[in-house]
Amino acid sequence: MREPAFWHGPPSWKSHLLRPLGALYGAIAARRLRRQGFDAGIPVICVGNYHLGGAGKTPTVLALAKILRELGEMPVVLSRGYGGRLRGPVLVDPSRHNAADVGDEPVMMAAHLPVAVARDRVDGIALARSQRASVILMDDSFQNPAIAKDASLIVIDSERGVGNGRVFPAGPLRAPLPPQLARTDALIVVGEGGAGRAIADRVAAQGGQVFAAHLKPDAQALARLAGKRVLAFAGIGDPERFFRTLRSNGIEVAEARAFADHHAFSADEIAALIAEATRGALTLVTTEKDLARLKSGASLPAWAQDIVPLPVTLEFDDAARLRKFLSERLFKTREKKRSGG
Repeated sequence: MREPAFWHGPPSWKSHLLRPLGALYGAIAARRLRRQGFDAGIPVICVGNYHLGGAGKTPTVLALAKILRELGEMPVVLSRGYGGRLRGPVLVDPSRHNAADVGDEPVMMAAHLPVAVARDRVDGIALARSQRASVILMDDSFQNPAIAKDASLIVIDSERGVGNGRVFPAGPLRAPLPPQLARTDALIVVGEGGAGRAIADRVAAQGGQVFAAHLKPDAQALARLAGKRVLAFAGIGDPERFFRTLRSNGIEVAEARAFADHHAFSADEIAALIAEATRGALTLVTTEKDLARLKSGASLPAWAQDIVPLPVTLEFDDAARLRKFLSERLFKTREKKRSGG
């Protein structure tokens, strides 16, 4: 869906009109948050958002997986597979599954580590454990109570924060903020903006950890785009962040086209973008996630070969402290499970 502009502005008559619906939705969501979840038997680390839309969960999952592997762990990602037709449980195979099968994010992550897709999270746990997972990285599902979380790391964009702070549909929040904050073990603030500062202070005040991070574009992709004028397009939670990333790295964005999150591009839409780029002598560039939706299995169709992806990785300002946090949390979780607590 495309986010309404009033979600990220000062409270307006639209958000005020929708507040009763938001109160009802929020009450139901808050009650669900209190439910006890299924114990996976191994540590479960949830990477989530307080709100609808993107903030950088996928690069965060990949960055955490890298740290966990360095700690000697065998992480497996558990995803609902948003936008995919397969209910699962299924282990994603990038050579034969595409975004239409299992969703764009699982296809993208499966190039780096095992990813289990399952609508039923308990079935997904069983599949992940069959892959010898020592720890499960749950992509999203912070507000879903089906599986008990041993640590919840919430990702927030420093430019957008939590928008107008109201609950869907009056704002972007998936549940009222206080019960979400109460279940936050760590907050990951992505970027240099100040919109997440108040939330970070609240998390720190209740004893949670706060980690600063930034997205680093792939150097080879930047070199490929250097000196070129581009037509950038993106169908992610925050397309403007992608366009800002290009500009802040010296890429001239002559034209920008924003689509709804997880937008399923048609061949005609891509043909129109290619024609526009050709007329203006522009290079087409998009996100790695958007390109995943254009693939059939592991390859791109011929008509999409000239589109340049810009992969990004998440880097933490204090990776050593995050590593310590994860190591200690895993140790305490295993001790608790061994003692039956």
